[in-house]
Amino acid sequence: MRKLIDKLVFTICSLSTVLVLAILALIIIYILANGVLAINLDFFTKLPKPVGETGGGMVNGIIGSAIMVAIAALISIPISIGAAIYLSEFGKGYLAVIVRFLVDVLAGVPSIVIGIFIYTIVVLPMKRFSAIAGALALAIIMIPTIVRATEEALKLVPQTLREAALALGAPYWRVVLEIVVVSAHKAIISGVLLSIARVAGETAPLLFTALGNRFLVTVLDRPMASLPVQIYSYAVSPYDDWHSQAWAATFVLVMFILIINLAVRFFIYSKE
Repeated sequence: MRKLIDKLVFTICSLSTVLVLAILALIIIYILANGVLAINLDFFTKLPKPVGETGGGMVNGIIGSAIMVAIAALISIPISIGAAIYLSEFGKGYLAVIVRFLVDVLAGVPSIVIGIFIYTIVVLPMKRFSAIAGALALAIIMIPTIVRATEEALKLVPQTLREAALALGAPYWRVVLEIVVVSAHKAIISGVLLSIARVAGETAPLLFTALGNRFLVTVLDRPMASLPVQIYSYAVSPYDDWHSQAWAATFVLVMFILIINLAVRFFIYSKE
């Protein structure tokens, strides 16, 4: 009976795995089939054409997304790693419990809610949409992923390393920064990369914060284009050429996320 149950559970798990992989493969193949044919040099180098005209590209969305994600990373990484160090090395009381609870709650908050929050506290006082507002929304979304990944990575560092460094007379802050964090740097980098992949495809918060722009804008206090928002705008349009460009942008975005995930695997499994 036990062998029968064992084989049954193994079969169910195997079928579930195959089903998940099949769904993922179908999605990727469908995106490849529709997106590769629309990729050309103009897509990466030219601005969108006026409504009704064919051709053009999405260089404004590509650069806009890169700028906002980079700013979001600069904001969220120091805050997240600092919070994770506190939770792992110093947080032992009720404050640590509250912080962990809030991080978990923040991880479950829908991104559109974060977009509305930033719209209320940033966009309305500024009286305009802006790249800064979009980056702040993305930074808030990134924080829980980095905090949890970094905290777990720091906890995996053997306690004996801390004790050995302290025995040699090193202050605890140097032990944490120069030994514990350095020992866990691969997992920390992996968490950062995963958080970047997480926000790279966000659309809802950017609709309420950065909005979008048909021109190439690098001024941070003005509306800025982003690839996910342009995909959404082109996908719901009535123009076939825009639909093709939306598939091309989807292909680029999926490839970017795939590269990020491959980079995570590289950092995890590469040897020192």
